[in-house]
Amino acid sequence: MKPRQSLKSLILRTAALGAAVAFMHGGFAAEPRLSPFTTDGCSLFPDRSPDGKTDWCHCCLAHDLAYWRGGTADARLRSDEALKACVLDATRDKALSEAMFAGVRAGGGPHNYTPFRWGYGWPFGRGYAPLTPKESALADTLESAYRVTNPALVCRRP
Repeated sequence: MKPRQSLKSLILRTAALGAAVAFMHGGFAAEPRLSPFTTDGCSLFPDRSPDGKTDWCHCCLAHDLAYWRGGTADARLRSDEALKACVLDATRDKALSEAMFAGVRAGGGPHNYTPFRWGYGWPFGRGYAPLTPKESALADTLESAYRVTNPALVCRRP
């Protein structure tokens, strides 16, 4: 075999191997992979006051929907601000709403390997990325399926 043919053959075999590996690991035009929606209420934070009279868990559930879906850093900030406003509206407690806002800003980034990170419905490593139309349609479908079982976004009581 001539040296030039050998190099060309090696390049072609390497490219074919790379394509096979990428295909096996969901590369190329793989379907988006989004887990069905799950929620734990107000992750690492109480869902309601100790006496149970004031409840803000519905705010966390709506926030979890946004975090599960993921997207851009801007979308995350809007979601966190909506959580803060919802908690303030539900409790009239500015300190509580600001504490929850600070908590999600500090611990909810997409690079934290936690079950409540930004974009937790997607495989780890997605980071801040806008959803493609296909991904957005998948998220809409899975969210609708969840909302059929919980249309009022009510948190389960222990």
